[in-house]
Amino acid sequence: MRKKFYKEAIEIALKEKIALTFDDVRLQSDYSEVKLSEVNVESKFSRNINLKIPIISSAMDTVTEYKLAIRLAELGGVGIIHKSLTSEEQAKHVSRGKHHLNAYIEKPICIFSDESVEEVLNRKNKKGYSFNSFPVLNREGKLVGIVTGNDFEFCDDHSIKINKIMTTSPLHFVGKINIEKAYQKMRQTKKKALPVTDKKGKVIGMYVFSDVKRVLNGNKNDYNVDSKGRLIIGAAIGVYDDAFSRLEKLVRENVDVVVIDTAHGDSKPVYETLKKVKNQYPELDVVVGNVSIGESAKRLANAGADGIKVGQGPGSICTTRIVAGIGRPQLTAVYDCAKAIYGSGIPICADGGLRYSGDMVIAIAAGADSLMMGKMLAGTDESPGELIYLKGRTWKGYRGMGSLGAMQKSAGARQRYFQENVENNKLVPEGIEGRINYKGPLEKVIYQYIGGLKAGMGYVGAKNIRELREKGEFDRITAAGVRESHPHDVEITEEAPNYSVD
Repeated sequence: MRKKFYKEAIEIALKEKIALTFDDVRLQSDYSEVKLSEVNVESKFSRNINLKIPIISSAMDTVTEYKLAIRLAELGGVGIIHKSLTSEEQAKHVSRGKHHLNAYIEKPICIFSDESVEEVLNRKNKKGYSFNSFPVLNREGKLVGIVTGNDFEFCDDHSIKINKIMTTSPLHFVGKINIEKAYQKMRQTKKKALPVTDKKGKVIGMYVFSDVKRVLNGNKNDYNVDSKGRLIIGAAIGVYDDAFSRLEKLVRENVDVVVIDTAHGDSKPVYETLKKVKNQYPELDVVVGNVSIGESAKRLANAGADGIKVGQGPGSICTTRIVAGIGRPQLTAVYDCAKAIYGSGIPICADGGLRYSGDMVIAIAAGADSLMMGKMLAGTDESPGELIYLKGRTWKGYRGMGSLGAMQKSAGARQRYFQENVENNKLVPEGIEGRINYKGPLEKVIYQYIGGLKAGMGYVGAKNIRELREKGEFDRITAAGVRESHPHDVEITEEAPNYSVD
């Protein structure tokens, strides 16, 4: 591994105390033998969280809830469930993501044969379970039956016991069985669930046909999954009590990575929380943000962060730089932080300021391992919020977590800006609320972003993310160069799927 990370154009600007952003530079092309079909965009979000594509969704209430987190993981990235939800609600969203594609459910939710149908359905609704198949146990904990969605559907009297509607002597397997054999067994018997028990009849796992089929017959090579075949799902936490009240529930739902999500990561509450989290949950990856100075990144790395999130004020809905006078143009921020911890094995996530796929290429060449997106993923089918029809176009709402509306609604949003104890009428917002064009399915949007990223890598002659960081060299450009970079001297009559003018 190289000991130095050096980009001349950014270094020259730094010597002049000038900080740059994406519009200030363009990458130089170089000799290339790289075929776009062979470009590999796999990367890392944190020490132990791998990515098939280097895209992370922002922990914002108009961006990431379970629907977008699930779809993004299926496309190869990671979604971070926002913390404007209550801790119980956030854990439910993580649970839905982790249960969506369980090739093997290690701890299936079981019910007892002497419970009433009403009790089970009430618990299912309260917990937010999206599945309908349950192994049924006696009070000694042994498998005695199974119920599925059909059993509940055709039950008119919810006061009766589960043992009246369950299938007795259910299909099950004793001992370990792999996914291929489980699939064949369920196909042959036309059963949708296959509990797995030990020799004493205790349930130790379960396969569900729809999930198994999805893994074996779907685009499983594109899915970002854990070692048990479940989608990788992340969640945001705050500091101190908020962090630990959330963590207990999130860890119970098998969250893969958490983000200590604050506006200023280089602060005492963050360090104290990080230390305690790593002591209590040493196996859990913790990404910490946000910072924009290399020395801040070093301190977080030394404190035990598994990943570092970079960006203070670059977002399209963020007003931190105007309200507080704080922040650093994003290209310089990413470069300085990446350079400071280069060779440490701790990935850098560039959070905010991205508008086009070309900015993605530039951010990675400047040192980022992954890219956190808010606006670029908002407005999709899978993002939260209702469609708005206005002025002949379709829109979706989008707001910063420092906006007045978000802070008034959520203690989690207030805490991000260290205003958790401030009354609503005295809040000082650091973001705005707005709307953006409806974009359609997330898959279509991601396809264009990754296509642009691969194209840029091809021009540089980089066949993977590491080579893009090593080979990518910048030219600093003028305002005239920025104008020349965009379409000019024409009236656009047909919008391209990967380019629009705000």
